[in-house]
Amino acid sequence: MDISTREMSLTVGEAAERVGLTTYTLRWYEQEGLVAPVGRDSAGRRRYTETDVNWLFLLTRLRRTGMPVRDMRRYAELARQGDRTLGARRALFEAHRARVLARMAELEEDLKVLDYKIDAYRRAEEEGA
Repeated sequence: MDISTREMSLTVGEAAERVGLTTYTLRWYEQEGLVAPVGRDSAGRRRYTETDVNWLFLLTRLRRTGMPVRDMRRYAELARQGDRTLGARRALFEAHRARVLARMAELEEDLKVLDYKIDAYRRAEEEGA
């Protein structure tokens, strides 16, 4: 499919930079089915639209929060099927949200240990000085 010259479009490198991915990762996302086939210009080069970039932003947030690629792939498949999958998509996000909240609680506990050790070392340094 050719991209209209009037519509904003970005090269692979520009899109990757905008969302904070490498071009390799961006192409890998496409190969894994996480990104729908991207439009091409008249020379056959990928051109990413604002919609594509917004989708990529979502994928990067899902990945950054630890969503497994298999769940991201499932989400992409559900999204392509349209509104009849809204409930399944919500359930997928609710389950992921619960995992993120659990991980945040673990990190809070880990942070307390780090803070305790930092304070202990600071006191020891002050006593030794």
